Amino acid sequence: MRLPVPLRIAARELRGGLRGFRVFLACLALGVAAIAAVGSVRESISAGLEREGASILGGDASITLTYRFAEDAERAWLDANAGAVSEIVDFRSMAVVPRGDEAERGLTQVKGVDAAYPLYGALVLDPPMTAAEAFAGQGGLPGAAMDPVLIARLGLEVGQVFRLGTQDFVLMAAIAREPDAAEGGFGLGPRTMVLTADLEASGLLQPGTLFDSQYRMRLAPQTDLDAFRARAEDAFGPGIRWRDRRNGAPGVAEFVDRLGAFLVLVGLAGLAVGGVGVSAAVRAYLEEKTPVIATLKTLGAESRTIFLTYFAQIGVLTLLGIAIGLALGAVLPLALAPLIEARLPVPADFGVHLRPLLEAAVYGLLAALLFTLWPLARTEEVRAAALFRDIAAPTRTLPRPVWLLTMAAIFAALVGLAVVFTGLMRLTLWSAAGLVGAFLLLVLAARAVRWLAARAARSRALRGRTVPRLALGAVGGPGGEALSVVLSLGLGLTVLAAVGQIDWNLRAAIERDLPEVAPSFFVVDIQNDQMDAFRAQLGANPAVSRVESAPMLRGVITGINGRPAAEVAGDHWVLEGDRGVTYSATPPEGTVITEGAWWAPDHAGPPEISFAAEEGAEMGLKLGDMLTINVLGRDIEGRITSFREVDFSSAGIGFVLSMSPNGLAGAPHTHIATIYADLAAEPALLRDLSNAFPNITVIRVRDAIDRVSEVLAGIAAAVTYGALATLITGGIVLIGAAAAGERARTYEAAVLKTIGATRPAILANFALRSAILGAAAGAVAILAGGLAGWAVTTFVMDTDFRFEPASAIVIVCAGVAATMLAGLAFAWRPLARRPAGVLRARE
Repeated sequence: MRLPVPLRIAARELRGGLRGFRVFLACLALGVAAIAAVGSVRESISAGLEREGASILGGDASITLTYRFAEDAERAWLDANAGAVSEIVDFRSMAVVPRGDEAERGLTQVKGVDAAYPLYGALVLDPPMTAAEAFAGQGGLPGAAMDPVLIARLGLEVGQVFRLGTQDFVLMAAIAREPDAAEGGFGLGPRTMVLTADLEASGLLQPGTLFDSQYRMRLAPQTDLDAFRARAEDAFGPGIRWRDRRNGAPGVAEFVDRLGAFLVLVGLAGLAVGGVGVSAAVRAYLEEKTPVIATLKTLGAESRTIFLTYFAQIGVLTLLGIAIGLALGAVLPLALAPLIEARLPVPADFGVHLRPLLEAAVYGLLAALLFTLWPLARTEEVRAAALFRDIAAPTRTLPRPVWLLTMAAIFAALVGLAVVFTGLMRLTLWSAAGLVGAFLLLVLAARAVRWLAARAARSRALRGRTVPRLALGAVGGPGGEALSVVLSLGLGLTVLAAVGQIDWNLRAAIERDLPEVAPSFFVVDIQNDQMDAFRAQLGANPAVSRVESAPMLRGVITGINGRPAAEVAGDHWVLEGDRGVTYSATPPEGTVITEGAWWAPDHAGPPEISFAAEEGAEMGLKLGDMLTINVLGRDIEGRITSFREVDFSSAGIGFVLSMSPNGLAGAPHTHIATIYADLAAEPALLRDLSNAFPNITVIRVRDAIDRVSEVLAGIAAAVTYGALATLITGGIVLIGAAAAGERARTYEAAVLKTIGATRPAILANFALRSAILGAAAGAVAILAGGLAGWAVTTFVMDTDFRFEPASAIVIVCAGVAATMLAGLAFAWRPLARRPAGVLRARE
């Protein structure tokens, strides 16, 4: 069976090899590979979380209680319905190492376990020993295991004694691997593990103390988890938090999904940069084929036949580029698996995952179609007369409307699929809008540079200055490379500039802005009978400038106006787990009430509530709404009578929900406090507080800031790697543009040599025009990247934005250097060619 005419012509032309399409393949393959690799890593982590869900969680299902342990009837229900139960208690405290009159102190996340721990997986200790041996202790003291980071920080060695609260423990081993480490999510302090029974004399688990108790269960494989959860909620009430093996570490999974989706969007930006190279490569190829197209039209070929011929060629090469990208995207995560796994807090099941590869293939196919249709559509404008005249390109600027509508539909499909695949509708739409805006800005910038260069070349100031006039004339002349260079380099630098601005502003918000207003210490678990002595001790210290305190409980908002809270307010963060709840007879100092009024100091009626104004508006709450809050297993109903401003950015005390005292004062609770003090006095203040009140936990705010900064540094590094991939793609496009212009430079150099120009002058001409285009691309990248950084910082991160000039200067210099290097790299051969041979070939 004979192939149709367009396919036969396409097959014959493809026999000539891939000359002219190396940039096309490289750009497409890199963009697809970046998206496929990110998707594969994300899928590997998700598969690992699913496979090891029970080990990560520490059981097939887990029930978490706040402020309390299970009552006898509740524990009996667990023992009767589960194959095995392990009780865990988790809280923050201070680990103290006495050394004479002084002591080393460190914040730690304490995990109290029982003899059944762990139900799944294994606790690996160094030196090797069983959990029972470690917790048995020695010398009459209970044993403990500790994170190596905390051991080093405290200067401890195995066999030495440290204190939690008022209880001494002996360090028996370092924790080499904690099977359920990822379940706890983000923690401010390294882990210390002890037996829960050994904490009874520590004074750390008093009524109202802030701790969580977890009851992890081993269930039969065929257990219906949803039905079991319903039965558990009937037995415990609505105040429990439930997890099961299907979502062993939901916080980690959500974080990985969101970061992965964001990196995919960065990868799409790289694919867009590559699209410029794809379009340029196709356009250059078709310009070379103008005589062939004209010949075909002379022989009677229709525009449709010619379009299908080259569409088939580009289609085959597109499939080849996508295949190369998919192979790289599948192999790279496998090759780098040991390095990636070493930095992950969760298991990952690395392998070839079809879903991310299919997504990357769809992205690549649509992007290639979008960027090749424009030059392909213009083949129909090539006339037969081009065979007899030196016509290099169609005269119409835009393709016919039908092609423009087709490209718009493809772009809409690409954005729609990105929304579906990433699940981040708002961020994806804004990213698409920003990308289109950057494209338009770069096109306008390229046109402006050409216009300015053309005017400058004709100015009197440059008369007699041959090199700059020639360079400006080349930049401003028709058929130049301004558009392709500014687009390719500008988009890559824009992404990098935006990432740089976002990273700097986040670090500034944490490392610079917060310490100016933040307290020195955040103190939790202050017992009611300790408050007077606590305040007296701080009041007598001249280094302390201010102390703020408030009673604190934890509660879960379970209902709004008699309906389940999630049905009314959706998945708002206030409803995710329990929240801090306080009470106060009068408005705390500095309270700004935006709506309604505070209750009377002696209010004795039904409980009233003051809610955070911003969060209340997001949840759709209004004055008079009834909220149901489950506190310590008891439902408390209250009416919203006021909204107030709550500023969480100051690191001070801020509660979403405050209630009239008659609603909460009788419940067991503790107090929290913030202490503002001189920096030099912080070590002594920490020592004095820990000695006087061993049960309280003192969190140094600057240490917490450092911990958050570490997490942000990892996120910034991941995003920067994605941006660098985009920049590399832009560099390939830039090299392709320089290579495509080599023929024109050869002819130009021959003419200039003929009229007496020296090699240094010609080289300076080429370098200057490259520098002009690089500076233009860098300048636009600063503007577009700054706008993108402002938008993300202000609307997504919800922090103040300040323009950071250092990275902007680096970007301009990088743009100039990159274009100069690429331009000069492809200027040596034109300079080496003899003018006579070049000019004869053009006769």
